[in-house]
Amino acid sequence: MLTTQTVLQNFRNHTDTTVQWGAHMNVITGHNGAGKTNLIDAIHYLCMSRSFVATSDRYVVQQDAPYFMIRGHFEGNTRSSFDVSCSYAGGEGKKIFVNESPLDRLTDLIGMVPVVVLSPNDKKLTSEGPKQRRSFIDSLISQISPAYLKNLVDFRKARRQRNKLLQEFKGPRNQLLAYLEPWNAQVIKFGARIVARRTQVLNQFQEYLTEQYKRISGMEHRPHLQYQTFCEPSEDEETVQERYKMALDEAQENELEREITTVGPHRDEIIFYLDDFELRKFGSQGQHRLFALSIKLAQLFYFTEHLDDLPIFLLDDVFGDLDEQRTEVLLKALKKHAGQTFITSAKPMLFNEFITFDGKKNCKFTVEKGVVSAG
Repeated sequence: MLTTQTVLQNFRNHTDTTVQWGAHMNVITGHNGAGKTNLIDAIHYLCMSRSFVATSDRYVVQQDAPYFMIRGHFEGNTRSSFDVSCSYAGGEGKKIFVNESPLDRLTDLIGMVPVVVLSPNDKKLTSEGPKQRRSFIDSLISQISPAYLKNLVDFRKARRQRNKLLQEFKGPRNQLLAYLEPWNAQVIKFGARIVARRTQVLNQFQEYLTEQYKRISGMEHRPHLQYQTFCEPSEDEETVQERYKMALDEAQENELEREITTVGPHRDEIIFYLDDFELRKFGSQGQHRLFALSIKLAQLFYFTEHLDDLPIFLLDDVFGDLDEQRTEVLLKALKKHAGQTFITSAKPMLFNEFITFDGKKNCKFTVEKGVVSAG
């Protein structure tokens, strides 16, 4: 999958920008604050319906502008060429169109254009709480499985209704338990599907992580993932359902007292290890950085082998923290990767030795105060 064009209007510091992209490597340079990240964030919006930088759509609208709008043209192997547009205005919310037809649900966009993003924010993946890692695995699987994304949405709805019942019902205990039964069945059904699929993908993902960590670090440390959920993880959905029912039964008194669902995939954790030590607790800053980089490269190659269309790879200001050796290893890997890649950097000379810019397949852009120039 690749994008040939992106149009931005009132998108951060881009008032009216149109860029024609190269089919393979696109390097975007400029000073800090020039608008480099905004270009690839717009691409991410068109792939995932959200920013990888901003926490809210309203923070993306250019100051004093009533709305933002972005459009992109995409081409792939499994889909004919198509256009995606995204707009947001205060009071109207966000709207997504594919070939000028509105999407009823924003989630319908996920997986249409597979994307991997590597940015300084990835340090949160290894250093912060389990929510960051659940979000990562959910995003990864959702891009390859619409069914998984639907199970996530359905589980959240069922859990929300179950919590509401636990919090608001004031009648007899036996009546509350009876009312909880159908919601128990819902969270068990959808939750078991989520756990089984997470188990399957993480088991597969381990091999990719090991390979990429060895490649980028040049070290023999063994990276390892440990998936922790409410039961012994299993790829078998029926087995997880049985264990989930048992776990809910055991947690019943605690949940009635706390008035919240305490058991389920929403509490899962993925623990990262290097050899036998837990990265989050004992890893150095450098080890965190290399582990996060390896995870995103593993995601890139996992998508490459499991999807019919190659993913788009977005790298935002990641080379400043890498030494010369690892910069060379990463650039050689990106050069060999057949998919489309976007790199932002404040150091334009860094790439000249590794990339031949022909203005078609491989392109270089300079950004200054929201204005983009090629070459």
